Amino acid sequence: MTSKERIQTALQHKAPDRVPVGAQYVPETTKALMSKLKIDDYYDMLVYLGNDLLVAGAGIEQSYYLEADDKGEYVCPWGCTWKYFSNSSGSYTEIIKHPLANDTDGSLLEQYRIPNPQEESQYDKLKSVIERYGDTHFICGSVTCSIFEASWYLAGLENVIERMILDEDYINALFSKIKQFPLQAGLKMIDLGVDMIWIGDDVGMQNRMMMSPDTWRKLLKPHLRDLISAYKERNPNIKVAYHSCGNIMPIIPDLIEIGLDVLNPIQPMAMDPAEVKEKFGNQLCFWGSMCVQQTLPNGTVEDVRNEVQLRVKTLGKNGGLILTPAHNVQADTPIENILAFYEAAKEFTY
Repeated sequence: MTSKERIQTALQHKAPDRVPVGAQYVPETTKALMSKLKIDDYYDMLVYLGNDLLVAGAGIEQSYYLEADDKGEYVCPWGCTWKYFSNSSGSYTEIIKHPLANDTDGSLLEQYRIPNPQEESQYDKLKSVIERYGDTHFICGSVTCSIFEASWYLAGLENVIERMILDEDYINALFSKIKQFPLQAGLKMIDLGVDMIWIGDDVGMQNRMMMSPDTWRKLLKPHLRDLISAYKERNPNIKVAYHSCGNIMPIIPDLIEIGLDVLNPIQPMAMDPAEVKEKFGNQLCFWGSMCVQQTLPNGTVEDVRNEVQLRVKTLGKNGGLILTPAHNVQADTPIENILAFYEAAKEFTY
């Protein structure tokens, strides 16, 4: 099977020749892998490692690692000011200024304009990946941080949560404006020829949701329904994936109801992948499930192999699984564990 055929088979709830895999990496891990493998192109490296799934995105999710000034700061195209911080294994960025943070009367939102989703250069990477690997690999167009996350990046998390309770008119106006980017960008990606659109927002914490399920249903579900409906109207065969870290068990039936095909990332220390499969495996496919909190960074090679085998036997039973780490692989993850992940995925059968 080609990589594309392997994932297409899995998403038909059938078992392909082996479990399809993929992974994404933070810059430090990418640099370390490319150095070890002596490959100077990111997507060539992913293909060499064995990724069946290749992802390229547009929108605010592309703002995490831009070029900074001498203070380690930069302003992204959405108007957020970001700053680099260091930790023991690498660096990360956080937003330090939100352009809509002090929008007491709504005038800032009224004046705010999202970046142009039709601007062609932001799709150059996706076009290149489709041209080079679109015949052989499953291509995903990403517009994650779609509505809730993009909104709080712009206005601040505390402000958005507060207004979700106290000022629904403002929140609906904010979400409606933000939604236009993943809507138009997703349709553009479909026209370019992707196999799947990836939307999503982190609305889960380690053991519960960040908001009540009813609040999510009232304020976010209608916007997500709009996105999925528009994508499938443009191409009835397009697959749609939704991302949220954390425990989001209460809203999985709602995601199925509005037409979701693939749930990501099935964070195993927040939700039991086997339980998710048992409850929803006939209606959803799954993408993720490898632990990036313990196994990959802190486990042995044998620990990695054991978890791969467990996920293939449980979450991957009868197909329906794209096995990947449950987040971008961080800089504290040993290269040997990354390589063990790919090797084990090729070895263990359903």
